[in-house]
Amino acid sequence: MAQLGMSRFVVSILQARCMWFGGTMSALEVVEICAGAGGQALGLERAGFEHRLAVELDENACATLKLNRPSWNVQQGDVADEKTWNPEDHHGVDLLAGGVPCPPFTIAGKQLGATDERDLFAWAVQLAGQVKPKALMLENVRGLSASRFSAYRQHVLDTLRDLGYVGEWRLLQASDFGVPQLRPRFVLVALQEEYADYFHWPEPHEEPAPTVGEALKDLMAANGWPGVDEWVARANGIAPTVVGGSKKHGGADLGPSRAKAAWEAMGVDAWGIANEAPEPGFTPAVSKKGEVRGGPKLTSRMAARLQGFSDDWQFAGGKTTGYRQIGNAFPPPVAEAVGRQIAKALNKQGEPRKRAETTHDPVYRLLRGRSQALSAERIVALLAKQDVVMELPEVEQRITHLGRDFEIETVELKGVQSYLLRDFKAFLGQEGHERHELFKANKARIS
Repeated sequence: MAQLGMSRFVVSILQARCMWFGGTMSALEVVEICAGAGGQALGLERAGFEHRLAVELDENACATLKLNRPSWNVQQGDVADEKTWNPEDHHGVDLLAGGVPCPPFTIAGKQLGATDERDLFAWAVQLAGQVKPKALMLENVRGLSASRFSAYRQHVLDTLRDLGYVGEWRLLQASDFGVPQLRPRFVLVALQEEYADYFHWPEPHEEPAPTVGEALKDLMAANGWPGVDEWVARANGIAPTVVGGSKKHGGADLGPSRAKAAWEAMGVDAWGIANEAPEPGFTPAVSKKGEVRGGPKLTSRMAARLQGFSDDWQFAGGKTTGYRQIGNAFPPPVAEAVGRQIAKALNKQGEPRKRAETTHDPVYRLLRGRSQALSAERIVALLAKQDVVMELPEVEQRITHLGRDFEIETVELKGVQSYLLRDFKAFLGQEGHERHELFKANKARIS
């Protein structure tokens, strides 16, 4: 099964090359921000995009990109710093893509959203207005899809509409695209009006993703471990999310307690990353409490394969930094699937679709642009006229969430507390924004 999966991977690359360089389509170019170690980059390359530029903050990740693609233009530094690159040089590029930092939205974090100095999502949307790409693709964690960020998402879509784009969000499961891992990613795709109707989200693969055992059998058996067949039978599911962790924490391991328990059930010791596959005399590790752990540890190469990287993709730096790059990556097969659909839309292939606009936050939309304050009760009544049924507690909760990402002015009208929506707190490129000082202070810990 694993070998069959690798064969399909090779075939897909050959098909992509024939499709894009055989004369049936024009070559497409991408500028990628927050490129990391190349998960999205590799996927977009497979989808037929040529990299005009890749920008990344982390020194090791930049080294990884240069190691694997020496011909690429890779710039290291703060992507929001004009000294790192000049967006005006890439006006009208086919695709602007990126995997902007996840911590502002992750469920495991504080979910600071627009007030987190690492948040670049809103800035990237404004960047699209400056660069004017034909298409925009940004990916992030599932947490961004939560109700906490409904107004943030609505603001993004409305901003894109004002800039002449049609945007849409979609939660994609990596396992639907051949990745043997539970890794949901929240993806934003926006295209200029001319191309928007031709974009269709990729359909899940008909065949299920390989199990961890199927995907890793050859790597786990590389040093002659005789227990590999028994291990493959035990590792008969897809992996929990592979997490790289942040620079604030210690060495490489496979995640929090719940993830470690899931790994152990599949016969994997999740308390670290191994340098090599198990030797013939391997025996499971025993904890200080005398507990036998799941089995062998994964190597970085095994983790990379579970992410969908090809085996020839190398990672610069030591084991911990390399594993961090792997765990923080966007799985290449998912990026490829979305990239192919964007490429088809830009070439106006296929049947146009009817647009179905989704409103993520009707309260935000009602307050946006209003000069007259509205009470929560009045908001309920006005939404009802729009056939939107929302009870008072939900409206009040939405206003609370709004206040975390937007300035909310509270006034009293006839003794009733009422609300005006003011400025978005997010960094949009403002010279005096507090993000600059916070970024400088915390740069060494940002990943």
